[in-house]
Amino acid sequence: MPVTGPHATAPVVAVVGGGQLARMMAPAAAELGVGLRVLVEDPASSAAQVVTDTPVGVASDDAAIRALIAPADGRPAAAVLTFEHEHVPNVLLQDLIDHGTPVRPGPHALVQAQDKIVMRRRLTELGLPCPRWAALPTDPAEAREALDAFLAEEDGHEAVVKTSRGGYDGKGVRVVSSSDDVTDWLQGVVDGGPALLVERKVPFVRELAALVARRPSGEVRTWPVVESVQRDGVCAEVVAPAPDLDPAVDEEARRIAVAVAEGLDVTGVLAVELFETREADGSTAVWVNELAMRPHNSGHWTIDGAVTSQFEQHLRAVLDLPLGDTTARAPWTVMANVLGSTLDALTDALPDVLAHYPEARVNLYGKGIRPGRKLGHVNVSGTDLDEVRRRALGAAALLRGEAGPAGTATAGAPTTTATSKEHA
Repeated sequence: MPVTGPHATAPVVAVVGGGQLARMMAPAAAELGVGLRVLVEDPASSAAQVVTDTPVGVASDDAAIRALIAPADGRPAAAVLTFEHEHVPNVLLQDLIDHGTPVRPGPHALVQAQDKIVMRRRLTELGLPCPRWAALPTDPAEAREALDAFLAEEDGHEAVVKTSRGGYDGKGVRVVSSSDDVTDWLQGVVDGGPALLVERKVPFVRELAALVARRPSGEVRTWPVVESVQRDGVCAEVVAPAPDLDPAVDEEARRIAVAVAEGLDVTGVLAVELFETREADGSTAVWVNELAMRPHNSGHWTIDGAVTSQFEQHLRAVLDLPLGDTTARAPWTVMANVLGSTLDALTDALPDVLAHYPEARVNLYGKGIRPGRKLGHVNVSGTDLDEVRRRALGAAALLRGEAGPAGTATAGAPTTTATSKEHA
């Protein structure tokens, strides 16, 4: 906590990862008067463009992480270590904790987001709704037998095979109808690759996300449950709150998110991605799909659409400060991702975007352009969902270099299709 008096020093939050999530923590940190020190992979990374204290290093570098927390040049030590991605060695994190550095979320929680098999086992133990699943043996012949047996019990004889580690935004996920569909992955396990699991192919009607924040002293707050629209395995838009969501389902999704946060002892922001299904009896159910223990793409709408954004809330939570109000500021907010662009620079589109959509809140990430990459997002809030969505998608289209209102186009190249993936 801050020290009062003439020599007061603001607390410093150390963040591992220099992408857009760390970048979007910067305004909230500045408003709170909190210092931000970010370990970036490259001096030109997204976060390094807006944060002044950005040592360069990788998350697997023990010395870089330790120097991030306690610099040798006399800068103040960090009050807490947190993350914008989960790819940090847990042995190092436990050693930091043992030597007095708060790590939030801690490695005992973070492993659930790093390893899908560990996550599924723990959620099953907690009695939370997961699709039917099984860890596959490491021996290829045994794995084939187990997978084919699993498929034989599934409607349509299809299932989803996932790599236990390293997958995101559609990577590390395959819909299969035979063990032959993952021959290369089975061999990869033998060669030292990640273990595999198989899950039921859930016949969902849409995808939801429940965002929750929890601080070490136990306070928990949730935001309205949202609908997440995926294209090619990547989040393309988020509608907050999820339209036509049964209040009982909203309550259940929030209950699950809180149960995950408390059951896994998560501190900071947690995103629980869910499948919504219609059961045979006509009832609605939700099933846990994935977890992210950090601010998440499904929560970007909160920057402009909620009283407290997920980024401010994450900083509050990891510093064990009282959490902020999560009430929505407008009946509807739609976030549209900018996935790739045909422009030389997204800022070339700003005159058109700001002229045609003056209410749009544009957030660009300062990244190099390539097809399908998450380059930014647009938030639009209002009272008419159809109009809010139309305008958010229209603004994002202009930033991609596509046709705008009344046939206008920006720096006129044709529509691009998202083909590659980018971390949420």
